[in-house]
Amino acid sequence: MDNPLLHPSRNLIRGTAFMAIVWVAATTGYMRAGWNLQDALYMVTLTVFTVGYDEVRPIDTEYLHALTMGTMAFGCTGMIFLSGALVQFMTLNPLQQLLGGRRVQSEVDKLERHIIVCGYGRIGVELAKALKDGRAPYVIVEQQDRRVAQARDAGHPCLQGDATNEATLLDAGIARARALASVLPNDAANVFITLSARSLNSKIEIIARGDAVSTERKLIHAGADKVVLPTHIGAERIAEILLFPETSRFIHESEGMRELERQLHMLGLDIEVVVAPEHGALTNLTVEQIEARTNGAFFIVQINRRDGEAITQPDKKTFIEAGDGVVVVGRGAQAINAFFAAPRTTGGSGKFR
Repeated sequence: MDNPLLHPSRNLIRGTAFMAIVWVAATTGYMRAGWNLQDALYMVTLTVFTVGYDEVRPIDTEYLHALTMGTMAFGCTGMIFLSGALVQFMTLNPLQQLLGGRRVQSEVDKLERHIIVCGYGRIGVELAKALKDGRAPYVIVEQQDRRVAQARDAGHPCLQGDATNEATLLDAGIARARALASVLPNDAANVFITLSARSLNSKIEIIARGDAVSTERKLIHAGADKVVLPTHIGAERIAEILLFPETSRFIHESEGMRELERQLHMLGLDIEVVVAPEHGALTNLTVEQIEARTNGAFFIVQINRRDGEAITQPDKKTFIEAGDGVVVVGRGAQAINAFFAAPRTTGGSGKFR
């Protein structure tokens, strides 16, 4: 059963609405007795707030007696309820935040080798859910009241504070944490958090979000181990769907392949479809040459030619041509894409180096 004490804002709205009805109804009642609007409002206000001044006009009819007594009964009762709701709204929310913050802090103090998630926006929500489903020890750091409440309602341990503040990171147990994910929608804040986290714990793994491509270098320089560019990843996924719809559907929409993706991810591997660019560093090389040049960073398991031909389990001597969709398995989707996207450098012989 819904407990009204848990919703002070709802009680405040109900009390305000009730008093508005009483005010309008009583004022209208006095005006029907021939009073003007100013006198009617003044009389209702005196009665509701039980001030006790003299009546502005004589209450000398049965109708006015009944109306005044009704205004007293409903108005005073409503004001008591509204006053209580206002006090509840002003005190209960801060009290809940204080008690909730202390409870979360006591839980965080017991964590070891946990993950700190900075930010509970769109990415933070999905990341927290995945960590919860995976039963990993974690804590969220969020500054906005609304998002803190949403995180705690969803069952996530959430500390309220500014993640760019080193004291907040210390409260989140960064000295004992094994990893930190900074996923705020602000590149500057993510860079600052990365710098602070690296200075507080030199061994922690830091994964940072970046919106602008130029931010990736800054985050790496600040101490991030890995950088995720959601916009870049999204664009690559859309291009994959448009260029190679059948392969994309097979890899990402098949239940069996999704399970394989999960299993590979648990091993630290990704399966991706990468488009070989016109002048890419690995374009026009054989499968054997590519795997050798990249020191086994990934393996090519399928090649989709521009004409629609799909080559599964390609021979080591098969060439990768510009425009081909290459299905690869390896460590880090971004690193795989970077290998193919890197421009080819040539010497006098024109060979890859």
